[in-house]
Amino acid sequence: MASDHAGLELKKTITKLLESMGHEVTDFGTHTSDAADLPDYVYPAALAVSNGECERGIFVDGVGYGSAMIANKVKGIFAAVCQDSFCAELARSHSDTNVLCIGGKIIGEAIALEIVKVWMTTEWMGLTEEKYARRVNKVKEIDAKHCC
Repeated sequence: MASDHAGLELKKTITKLLESMGHEVTDFGTHTSDAADLPDYVYPAALAVSNGECERGIFVDGVGYGSAMIANKVKGIFAAVCQDSFCAELARSHSDTNVLCIGGKIIGEAIALEIVKVWMTTEWMGLTEEKYARRVNKVKEIDAKHCC
């Protein structure tokens, strides 16, 4: 988990949900409501996902796009901004995303928690359907050639 000040309270709520689902959560900050620079928290969290310290990442800022832009600069990170559970399901099932970005100023707590539940429990269809594996592998090839 990572956030800036705009995502702090929602990050705390999501952390409780994840722990209730049996997940171990590492919180990369911020830990206060003081104005914070998003890269200071998202970048180390994205690195932890990239290098295998953490299986997945969930980043919360004002609208989600700042976190996604930062995270997607890190090799091996495939971050998606999701504002509803349908997008969260497709981000996992079709695209095998390993980072979820949420906008704390855009969506309410109940919707955010549903997005997280769906994203955390949806399996990638590329394990059983070749077309999704082929598509994601093409993105991974681009990442390997050009990222970072």
